[in-house]
Amino acid sequence: MRNILSNTTFRLFLAVLIGLLIGQVASKEVISIILPLKHVLGQIIFFLIPLLIFGFITPSITRLKKNASKLLSVSLILAYVSCIGSASLAAVVGYKTIPLLNIAPTTETLKELPEMIFRLDIPPLMSVLSALVLAFMLGLSIIWTKADKIESALYEFQSLVFTMVKKFLIPILPLFIATNFSVLAYEGALASRLPIFFAILIITILCHITWMVILYSSAGIYSGKNPWQVLKYYGPVVLTALGTQSSAASLSIAIEQTKKSPVLRNDVRDFSIPLFGNIHFVGSILDVVFLSLAVSQLLYGTMPGLDKMLIFIPLLGIFAIAAPGLPGGTLITSLGLIHVVLGIDDAGTALMISIFALLDSFGTTHNITSDGALTLFLSSYADKHKITSSEIAES
Repeated sequence: MRNILSNTTFRLFLAVLIGLLIGQVASKEVISIILPLKHVLGQIIFFLIPLLIFGFITPSITRLKKNASKLLSVSLILAYVSCIGSASLAAVVGYKTIPLLNIAPTTETLKELPEMIFRLDIPPLMSVLSALVLAFMLGLSIIWTKADKIESALYEFQSLVFTMVKKFLIPILPLFIATNFSVLAYEGALASRLPIFFAILIITILCHITWMVILYSSAGIYSGKNPWQVLKYYGPVVLTALGTQSSAASLSIAIEQTKKSPVLRNDVRDFSIPLFGNIHFVGSILDVVFLSLAVSQLLYGTMPGLDKMLIFIPLLGIFAIAAPGLPGGTLITSLGLIHVVLGIDDAGTALMISIFALLDSFGTTHNITSDGALTLFLSSYADKHKITSSEIAES
């Protein structure tokens, strides 16, 4: 029983159910208390976002100086192209299918919410884009100046930020989701939106399967080897990813399972599986893009224009490297980007967090399982370019 209660997926589903129940029976006075709680929890989450971006991206950049080999460069390109490809697939499918769902704003029929009895704003230390620019400029400057002491301090700061996420953000996330769904249920919007949420789930799962097929088929064509000789060993990894919603938690299982594959080079596999587990969040990015379009249509009656999406997708690929090891980290680190580029407000991002939490198991499974396809690419690349084990070890 204790293991079930500690399971992230179970806790999030439980939060949704509790929120729905409270919203159905809550009086105006109860909702007036829930609203400020929801607001404060959201403020804490948004306060942590710039710290997450700076705390994870900057050390990731400084580490590149120690891993500047050709194989690493190819790995980074493969991961980024894969993420951009999956995001583009989600955008194309979203623009084509979301209008068919007849999603329309329902504000005219919603019950009016009471005023909050109090409001506590917690402004972040800097904007999201400021945090991203500072992370890149500082990271590159440390590499150029060889500022080892500052680099070490940044690694400690990264540990502090990770602790803040584990001790503050992750524990409050179920409560934040419960308050969001209680408000939605009180407004009376869920009756019409539940079929939409179910449709979003089905479409995103189909998109995950489609991109996995594309990745493994492409890897098989490039390498001339059967990709099933990699994919078939991922069964235990899939179960771990579905249960933990964490690519990092599934990483050790993936390393052990891929050792059984006869078509992967051992030296390449030992290098690439841990690397891709921390930079290749292809499924989570797919979810974020599709949800951005669906939530925008749901709340505002229109989807972001193609011009905004052409800016959003490349930047989202960069933001993803700030998310390793965090359940839902890809969405959390990109909330500011969603707000700035796509114009989705706090209500929209709160709804995205709530839906994303239910999709994250599938996105995480996609993340970790697709690493096998990229490793097959990389193994074949190393063979074709006669990259030796010693060169890989230097990475």
